[in-house]
Amino acid sequence: MASAGEVVLKNELMDRIWPNQIVNDNTLQAHIAALRKALGPRRALLKTEPGRGYRLLGDWARLESEPADRDLNRRPAAAASTNFPAPVTDLIGRSHAVQRVRDLLSASRVVTLTGPGGIGKTTLALNVARGAIDEFADGGFLIELASLSDSDLVASTVAGALGLNLGSGEISAAAIGRAVGEKNLLLLLDNCEHLIDAIAPLTETIVHWCRHVTVLTTSREALRIEGEYVYRVAPLDVPSAGEESEGILRSSAVALFVTRLTETGSRSGEHYDELSLIADISRHLDGIPLAIELAAARAATLGVYFVATSLADRFAILGGGRRTALPRHQTLRAALDWSYELLSEAQRELLRRLAIFAGPFSLEAAGAVAAETMAASEIAGAVADGRQVASY
Repeated sequence: MASAGEVVLKNELMDRIWPNQIVNDNTLQAHIAALRKALGPRRALLKTEPGRGYRLLGDWARLESEPADRDLNRRPAAAASTNFPAPVTDLIGRSHAVQRVRDLLSASRVVTLTGPGGIGKTTLALNVARGAIDEFADGGFLIELASLSDSDLVASTVAGALGLNLGSGEISAAAIGRAVGEKNLLLLLDNCEHLIDAIAPLTETIVHWCRHVTVLTTSREALRIEGEYVYRVAPLDVPSAGEESEGILRSSAVALFVTRLTETGSRSGEHYDELSLIADISRHLDGIPLAIELAAARAATLGVYFVATSLADRFAILGGGRRTALPRHQTLRAALDWSYELLSEAQRELLRRLAIFAGPFSLEAAGAVAAETMAASEIAGAVADGRQVASY
């Protein structure tokens, strides 16, 4: 409290609390989360400064002078209200991403996770949201938009998820903002890309009306609104060619494949020759989690060797996902079809021309093959938005 209002670096905090001890960041984060929970409605006073440390806001001199036993008879704070689904499987290979997005949520009121289909945006967002829920006094709510096709229904869908009764007339973003008011909420808007022209202004209006609301969105492209921070979800890391077994096992892509394979009851993947094949599969699939999970599901019935030698026709073999998954997540072709349908005709033509490249290519090379259909600035913009290709 002596440093209230100032940024206290993480290393400085750990040195003060655990002098002469080796302590990792996770221990400090667990204690910070416990403090925020104890602060209840005032949890926002303990602010994360991304990449640096923490700042304690508020009039702590006054709070310290109050009787020490003033809260002895206070009831424990009720659990935050939420409709976030409980996790069924562990999140693999995303610990750094989870912490980075948590830090961004503390510093920015609108954070968008972007990336191609199957990269794991929803899984990452839900993990982050569940971990951050105690920092929001009035809870957090998931608004799933994948099945919604009418942009006119976006506002009413959001209002319904929040349990707002706004009457039978047309529901607007401003009406939602007025109803939410001073509530301290985390909203997770999932799968925004096909409704982005409606989601973007709605999100901007809500954060303008509601100063204690934070919005986390997932989308294949950014909302491009005021105050938005965009986090591009990267593929899982894959082992290098010729890697030894220890190095292969350190790869998060391989860890995901082996975990999903083991969950089926299969004993495949236990020998070095199979590990080498799994490494090949992970590289061939570019570390994309959905593709790796589909490959593991196939390997459970057809064997690792068959999958590894059949990936030249990956669209045919990578099917048979979970029965309860969204249709676009049940096959690799369906995931790409969903993305393709979101493109304009000009963007589709650009994608078809760029398909001649088997690997990375420069912006100049893209311009050379697509100059007949688009201006150089349009090509650069299409590449930059990340819906068709990944920029490096």
